[in-house]
Amino acid sequence: MDRLNHLDLDGLVLYDIDDESSRNPDERPFPFSPTVDPAEYLTGHLHQWQTPVVVYRAIGKYQREDLRRWIEQQDPLRTLTVMVGAASSGATPAVSLADAQAMRAELNPELLLGGVAIPERHSRRENEHLRLIAKQVAGCRFFVTQVVYDLNAAKNLVSDYRYECESRDMVPVPIVFTFSVCGSMKTLEFLRWLGVDVPRWIENDLRHSANPLAASLEQAVITAVELIAYCRRLGVPFGINVESVSIRREEIEASVELASQVIAHVRK
Repeated sequence: MDRLNHLDLDGLVLYDIDDESSRNPDERPFPFSPTVDPAEYLTGHLHQWQTPVVVYRAIGKYQREDLRRWIEQQDPLRTLTVMVGAASSGATPAVSLADAQAMRAELNPELLLGGVAIPERHSRRENEHLRLIAKQVAGCRFFVTQVVYDLNAAKNLVSDYRYECESRDMVPVPIVFTFSVCGSMKTLEFLRWLGVDVPRWIENDLRHSANPLAASLEQAVITAVELIAYCRRLGVPFGINVESVSIRREEIEASVELASQVIAHVRK
């Protein structure tokens, strides 16, 4: 609360951390540590927080009745949710993503539902914009990306989504672009393990910088500003989300500084 109150934020994102070893068999750069459930963290520690909160739900972690109960209890004026499916296609969770989305529509239709957007996947398969359209038809009213380092991938996704919506006479919903800082090669390795594409020129800049954390902060601000301008030019509603993928205090504080710098550009 002390870190964030002075930023005058529009909202807060609480992630639901899951062990994704089934998605990526490579050794995890940082060992997985279970965390407090984000819904419990919100009610137990952030009850004084004043803005809406996006609470992630990694659907594969929950039993049907537990998920039903949580959905029913949410106040749509305070809580939004992003539902995330199983980490790998081979998993057989108790509740599928489609079931969870239908459950939300039945039990608490005013609870705003968000989906995940992955620009890097669009670079590989060129169909992420169609996935967004399908999620939008299924009830998603906003999207949150994974961490953006590849500006071109993000702009390609925005462009294809914008014009696909136009061709279908649909109104684009907000895309919330996530940014983070990278203060070490170990953090960079972890970002890549998570599936984030970090262009080689950025890796070179960080590797050879006397202060990689400051260099990463500068690069993130520049990328965010250009993406903001591009979304405005195309008329695609957007938001900016800042997270820290590291538990190192200096990287957390740099993420807070990143949010502070980007806010000024969002509110111009």
